[in-house]
Amino acid sequence: MDYEDLVQPIMAEDADGLLCSQKRKPPICVLFKDARHVLKTDELGLEIARIAFPAAMALTADPIASLIDTAFIGQIGPVELAAVGVSIALFNQVSRIAIFPLVSITTSFVAEEETAGRLSPDDQENENLETGFALNSEMKELIPKSKPPGGRNSGLSKFQHEKRKIPSASSALVIGGVLGLVQAIVLIFGSKPLLNFMGVKSDSPMLHPAQQYLTLRSFGAPAVLLSLAMQGVFRGFKDTKTPLYATVAGDVANIILDPILMFVFRLGVSGAAIAHVISQYLISLILLWTLMKKVDLVSPSLKDLKLGRFLKNGGLLLVRVIAVTFCVTLAASMAARLGPTPMAAFQVCLQVWLAASLLADGLAVAGQAIIASAFAEKNYTKATATASRVLQLGFVLGLVLSVFLGVGLQFASRLFTQDINVLQLISIGIPFVAASQPLNALAFVFDGVNFGASDFAYSACSMVLVAIVSILCVLLLSASNGFVGIWVALTIYMSLRTFAGLWRIGTGSGPWSFLRTLSSPFDGDDL
Repeated sequence: MDYEDLVQPIMAEDADGLLCSQKRKPPICVLFKDARHVLKTDELGLEIARIAFPAAMALTADPIASLIDTAFIGQIGPVELAAVGVSIALFNQVSRIAIFPLVSITTSFVAEEETAGRLSPDDQENENLETGFALNSEMKELIPKSKPPGGRNSGLSKFQHEKRKIPSASSALVIGGVLGLVQAIVLIFGSKPLLNFMGVKSDSPMLHPAQQYLTLRSFGAPAVLLSLAMQGVFRGFKDTKTPLYATVAGDVANIILDPILMFVFRLGVSGAAIAHVISQYLISLILLWTLMKKVDLVSPSLKDLKLGRFLKNGGLLLVRVIAVTFCVTLAASMAARLGPTPMAAFQVCLQVWLAASLLADGLAVAGQAIIASAFAEKNYTKATATASRVLQLGFVLGLVLSVFLGVGLQFASRLFTQDINVLQLISIGIPFVAASQPLNALAFVFDGVNFGASDFAYSACSMVLVAIVSILCVLLLSASNGFVGIWVALTIYMSLRTFAGLWRIGTGSGPWSFLRTLSSPFDGDDL
């Protein structure tokens, strides 16, 4: 027996053993893969940064504008601050119910359609996107790299210069416009009973300013929903800079108009509401003007709008958003029932909590757009690598925010109010706001990752279970521990959301089932 005959079986046995050991690694291990390179500026890292950073800035711009509104209103008095806090919480939660499913679905659908549209005719002929068969190297070499005028591949160049036909963009605008009108009608004519549900009773000093602010701000609902729908379209194109520019322009207008309308014209809380409405219509006009130059928004038929696809998946996410919304709205309602002072403190803490957490939503947007494109191309290697990287970045971001808010908010709280009692309660809420940031960041990023995989059914069902437990916690803990109990319940709520997202990828189930069959899903050469 020669040397090769002796060594070959041993090498084969070692290779089989190594492969089996790799296969035996649980899918959850991919979340920690190459964690030491989380800040590496490679191709994937730069792509994530190009999408995530402008998206995060755009997402936090509106909460920051609300914080500035809160700071201006806080100078009027604690009653007005508490009243506007209830109205903002109610308006935002109703808006989330109406638009969040549409935005999330639009991003995924537009990313899929845009990915398919980028392929040349030769690519479409040789690549089956449904079954995932890729071109072999010989066939790729047959595709001419140059694209002569009038040649077979001139279609791609033409696609790049002409308006894109993206049916999902038209669908998003149609549904967003209708939902905006419905929301405005509901909030304008139902403001008093809705505020009563939030704990602002007829004999409360908060009722008049709260109803005044909510009614006026509701006139901007169509603009809010249309602008968010268009942001979903731009995210699907991996263009988050355009929404950022539009949002900053609108919010700067809001900040300038606030003191003018509130104090110069003496409109008080009404002036804050009017300023916000004007800013939202400005944002919508900028986005619509830009989108019309890039996309053909006129669809030839209702069939091309694919409204059924939107409504089916939107229904699933609607259930999810109602569950999310009810938890946060119930927490605000419990705070309002404690009186104007606790509600004023809760409003400040909640706005900071949401504004900081939404920074992580920029990573979620990047993850969703890249993963949706990767799934459309059947590039599971890139999908897995992207999920791992954005989750690791989310955790790092959460730690940074935790330290920053824990220290900075102690000094910044006086920007919102000078009331000693309100400041005392804010200081109690600060540890919860700061400590929960890593959980919040991971929960947001897990949402984006699962939405990118179009895992809408699991997202809906898991959130319903999370909401049931969280609602019980809010009711029990607020009754027994008041203001502190509400923040403990919200921390439990975010912990459960994070666990639900972790469970899907960690067990390699649903669209992530390929993680249980791939021995090495992180082969960088495949990216």
